Order: sequence, then C-alpha cells, then structure tokens
Amino acid sequence: MRLLEQAGVPFRVLEYAWDEADLSGVHAAEVLGLPVEQVFKTLVTRAASGGLYVFCIPVAEELELKKAARAVGEKSLAMVHVKELLPLTGYIRGGCSPVGMKKKYPTVLDETAILFDEIAVSAGRRGTQLLLSPTALAEYVGAELADVTGQ
Repeated sequence: MRLLEQAGVPFRVLEYAWDEADLSGVHAAEVLGLPVEQVFKTLVTRAASGGLYVFCIPVAEELELKKAARAVGEKSLAMVHVKELLPLTGYIRGGCSPVGMKKKYPTVLDETAILFDEIAVSAGRRGTQLLLSPTALAEYVGAELADVTGQ
C-alpha cells in the first residue's frame, strides 16, 4: 500500500476475517460481497528456462499453463511450490500480491480485468485486499494483458 501511495496510484483497502482452513480467493470474494470475477489471485510460476512469471487471474478460474507459457514466450510453466513463495516474493500463500514483490517479475493480468472499473488483489497480507483500477495496476507492475485462464 505504501508503494502505491508513493507512486500516486489511487486504491481502496478492504479487510475481512480470513480463515486458515479456507485461504481461497472465492472465500474472500464472498466475505467482501464482490463478484468472483472481480477478485484476482496472484500466482507465481517457473518456466522450463528457469525464469519466474507472475499471473493475476480471477479467483474462481484456473491458470491454463499452456496459454500462460505462450503469453510469456516460454515452452512450459509450472507453479512454484508454496514453500518457495516467501523467499521468492516476500509473501505467503493467501497473501501474495502483484505489488511489492522482492523482485520485479514479468507479470500478466488476465484480460478479463479490463471489464471492471476496479479489481481486488491481495494487499500483501491475509485478510486485506486492494481495490484499484486494472489499468493502473497493470501500469504500475508493468503487466501485460492476456487470456491465460481455462478449464
């Protein structure tokens, strides 16, 4: 939040009581009263080449790894293991944000984000979401927009 404030990016903060037994973004959307299509989860992947990539997708969707790999020009991607999140990003499962990671990784925002004036993403800790313009988020983190979800 501090980084967004310093950059002059407008946002709102939404807080909710999180549950260790259900860290899903769907739970967050329900508790906050937001459509699941408007709440985005942040996923971190590793390419066969070794590069790391961040994807922000609607919480009820699945990352389509083949589409995602094509979107970033890689042959294949795999999700990083949960225990790797903290050392790689500075965040833990259920609190991973595209804003303020330890390093700036190439980021892709699912193209459906532009259907909303504001989307919610983790603020970097469990129980706290940022509500902000998808365009402003994409600009701030240097994200590309692409279709990266599927069954």
